[in-house]
This record gives sequence, C-alpha cells and structure tokens, in this order.
Amino acid sequence: MILGLYRALTVAGGPLIDLYLQRRLARGKEDAGRLGERSGIAERARPSGPLVWMHGASVGESLSLLPLARHLLARPGLGLLMTTGTVTSARLMADQLPPGAIHQYVPVDRPSCVRAFLDHWRPDFALWAESDFWPNLLDETHRRGVPLVLVQGRISPRSFARWRRAPGFIRRILGNFTLCLAQTGEDASRLERLGAPMVRCAGNLKTATPPLSCDEDELARLRALNAGRPLWLAASTHAGEEEIAADVHRRLAPAHPGLLTIVAPRHPGRGAAVAAMLAERGLTVARRSANEAPGPDTDIYLVDTLGEMGLFCRLSPIVFMGKSLAAEGGQNPFEPAALGAAVLFGPRMSNFAVMAAAMRRSGAAEEVADAPALADAVSRLLASPDLLADRRRAALDWSAAEAGALDAVLAAIEPFLAELTHAGP
Repeated sequence: MILGLYRALTVAGGPLIDLYLQRRLARGKEDAGRLGERSGIAERARPSGPLVWMHGASVGESLSLLPLARHLLARPGLGLLMTTGTVTSARLMADQLPPGAIHQYVPVDRPSCVRAFLDHWRPDFALWAESDFWPNLLDETHRRGVPLVLVQGRISPRSFARWRRAPGFIRRILGNFTLCLAQTGEDASRLERLGAPMVRCAGNLKTATPPLSCDEDELARLRALNAGRPLWLAASTHAGEEEIAADVHRRLAPAHPGLLTIVAPRHPGRGAAVAAMLAERGLTVARRSANEAPGPDTDIYLVDTLGEMGLFCRLSPIVFMGKSLAAEGGQNPFEPAALGAAVLFGPRMSNFAVMAAAMRRSGAAEEVADAPALADAVSRLLASPDLLADRRRAALDWSAAEAGALDAVLAAIEPFLAELTHAGP
C-alpha cells in the first residue's frame, strides 16, 4: 500500500524532482557535467561479463567499501560499478577507486530513472552499504532477479523508531535483500525486528579500511616546518565546532607556547566563512587552500582541502573527531586511531556508538562532554609525553585487533560470487 503510494508520488512528482536537482546544482551539490546520470543516463559503456554493483551514499560509506572493491576486482573477469550520491564522494572515488572500477551517480528514485539505469548497466549482483534505502531502486532491482546483499547494515535507534511506524513499508524494502550483514549485534536485532529475512553480524568494514593515504614528502615538509611546536587537530568539524576549537586554542595557548591548532572542516567549501570567523576572534589563520603555510605566529592552520585527512592525522598526535559536540552522529574515529593518534570525541557519537564505546573501554579514545572538557583533555595530553604515548599505543593496538570484518563479509558473499564466476557473461 505505502510502496504503491510512494511510487505514484515519485511518478507524479517528476517536475518537482527536476526542480530539486536544479536547485542542488545551483548550490554546487550536483555535478553539472554528469547530471544525466541522476536520470539514469550513462555515457560510459557497460563492461562485458559479470558486473557487481556497489552503492554507498556518501564519503564514509563509499570509503568503507573500497577494501571490498579491491578484492572483487582481483577476481578474473569481474566488473565493478560503484554508485554514490554526492559530489564530494564522486571526487574521492575518482582518486581512490581501484583501476577497472566505474563510478556513476546513483539515479534519483523515480521509476523511469531507475529503469534507465538498470537497463543500461544490467548488474548481476548488488552490494548496498548501511541504510540508504531507495524503495523504487531496490524494488526494481529485486524484480529483475538481481541478488541484493546489505553490507555495513546499520539501523540507528532513531531510524528504528521511525521505521516501526511503517512496519509494512520497511518489511517490503528489507525483503528485497537476500542477505543483510549488520555492523553490530544491536543492528542485527533491529533489522530482524523490522522484517529482514536473513541477518548476520559481520562487523564494521570501516575497521577494515587501509590507513588513509598520505603524501610522504608533504608530511616531511610539514613536520620540519612545525618542528618543536605543540599541535592538535580538530578533524571533520561541523558548524559550531570551529568556534569550539578556537576557544580551546585561546584557552591553552598561554600554557603551551607556540601551540598550533589545525582545523579541518568536514565540508571544505565552508573554508572562507570559517577563516573569517577565526580572524574576527583575533586569531592568525593560514589557509591550506590558498597555499598559505603556517608560520611561527600562526594560531590556526585551516585545512579547507579535500582528501588530506591521512596527512594531518599523521602530523598531529592528538585528533578530536568532529560532529560530536555541536552536531549529532560523529565521524569515523577508527581512521585516526589506525594512524596512532590519541583520539578525542564528544558525546554525540550515535553513528559510531558501538565503536566509540569499545574505544573508551580499551583506552584508545576519550570522550569529552563539552568545550572546557576538550580543552582540559588536549592540555593533559600536551603536558604529559608519557600519557600521550600510552594513548597512541592503545589506539594502534585496538585498531589492529578490529580488522576482521572484511574476511567475514567476503566469506558471506562468496557463494554469490562463485555463482557469477560459474555462470559467466
């Protein structure tokens, strides 16, 4: 009933969907040169042979699929299509997808666009990350007999409560999946209670992601440039957290001479506004996007660039993960931990709740309640080399022990892959 109504609305609402895309295009949230892909129109040819389609909504989901993508492309004769929905993720995939993989924007969830996409690409097997459930796309894929496997399955408490108000709708959506591989036991339980037909807990692929890449020459240059300076990184910050980082810097600078605070906004396009805010607070700012190097008098090094988190998580021994004090959800704390940083985050880590709790228990991370607590934690780590070394070692040990999810996912999908290989084109 609800699915039929949804489908009718997406058909009748075609002009509104077009207007929505045009407004996103005007705000820089769509790719003008590839806007046709959002209507299912592809300019690239489908590769011959079996094709695996992987979908990750945005940056975090698509990055978590990369280790899996590399393993799939190592199988002779297997093609790989990756879809994402954001301009930022498309840029990252252009740099990081393994050779031979194809990236496309996911079509909007309008039946005609969905059919055009599937008619062209004709996937033989689909892997869907987390909870980016597009009813028309999933239903049409299932109708065509394409096996669908949910990987990184995640249902937050808020989403669970919302879906329970439409039990028949979510049961129909989840019924499109042949298998659901959940991140945690809690996610598996929620998926089962919402009607998923077959559920297993395979772990979190974000703990199987290789260490973030880094330009080693640039790392050496920045280390030499900032030798002897105490420094810390506020990573993937959201609105309100740059102000917190600025306040922490002003609070700590007298006790830690030469302190350099590195701020890396989650959305680099906010760089100009963030720089203006910091300057209004009387702080000296160097912007990386303007090729400004931090000098001896620089207070804030503003990293308003894309794809350099690996560089700055290596440069800084202390990393605060944003979207956890002034916004809800958190960012992936595994990434700095795997590079040996002492990790800090706020209490609003709902997207990584299980991971955050495990890190706290193992001593690999510390939760800070608010801005004063963040300042206190950074100050303690800067003041105690032994404490900092212990925390960095704990982060490395914890991340090394969490790397088994990829093997579990590969084992679960092996029967599907074997059938593709045996069936041929």
